[in-house]
Amino acid sequence: MFEQRINIDRMEQAVALFGSFDENIRIIEQEYGVSIVYRGGEMKVSGEPDGVGKAVRAIESLLSLINRGEALSEQNVRYCISLVNEGSESKIETLAGDCICITSKGKPVKAKTLGQKRYCQAIQSHTITIGVGPAGTGKTYLAVALAVKAFRAQEVNRIILTRPAVEAGEKLGFLPGDLQQKVDPYLRPLYDALFDMLGAETYQKYVERGNIEVAPLAYMRGRTLDDSFIILDEAQNTTPEQMKMFLTRLGFNSKMVITGDITQIDLPDGRKSGLRDVLHILKGIDDIAQVRFSEKDVVRHRLVQDIIKAYEKNEEAGR
Repeated sequence: MFEQRINIDRMEQAVALFGSFDENIRIIEQEYGVSIVYRGGEMKVSGEPDGVGKAVRAIESLLSLINRGEALSEQNVRYCISLVNEGSESKIETLAGDCICITSKGKPVKAKTLGQKRYCQAIQSHTITIGVGPAGTGKTYLAVALAVKAFRAQEVNRIILTRPAVEAGEKLGFLPGDLQQKVDPYLRPLYDALFDMLGAETYQKYVERGNIEVAPLAYMRGRTLDDSFIILDEAQNTTPEQMKMFLTRLGFNSKMVITGDITQIDLPDGRKSGLRDVLHILKGIDDIAQVRFSEKDVVRHRLVQDIIKAYEKNEEAGR
């Protein structure tokens, strides 16, 4: 039995590290097959040498996050473990700090993975950013957070969010209401993100003033969008013609963010995806960034990562 000890200076560090009902430490024990005991300012990790070494590195990385004021959750504990398994745990410190914006409920919005950090940096330093990756990686949410940040700082006058009105493999039939009410169900994820950032009342006030617009992609035709932060969501469901139309709306002092998941194309009759097209056509152009997420960047329930991996494995086996 191999053993290593870690000194922890303050009790509050140990409390934050262990988490509610010791859930954080239990995750590490299960991952590396080790036993972890804390007594008198000292943590003892025992088990097989390889498991103990990795567990100690994971604990030290999590302590560095705690010392920088980060609250631990199951998601960032598991993410830290994945970085340790790759030998990249030193990068975990780059995730501390850097609040993008504060939600209407006072919650800070931050990049939770290295992929998310790259994505945020790309958006801030490029005019057009294309974010591609699986569900749950925060592509839309972070883009909306950065749009709200730019709007609050008066870097842009408008936030425009759009997505193609394509049904996800099911026919919804004739929806009741006027045109806006008919397209609202397709735009609900964008409303949810904006409500979270601004609150429903503030959101409504900006909509009435024309500072915020949430609309289907078809509404973009014929417009030039100056002084705007424009987000195209679910871009995998655009046709190449729609994508070209959208990109050529770009005006002066504007930013565009295009997000999508090329594994979830809902276009009918096997039509070509504009997102697949644009990744190839615009590759290597200055001031256009492409950021790809992996299942490691998923920040939803841990099972979402497992589901994505299972589907990828199944697709590879079927090739």
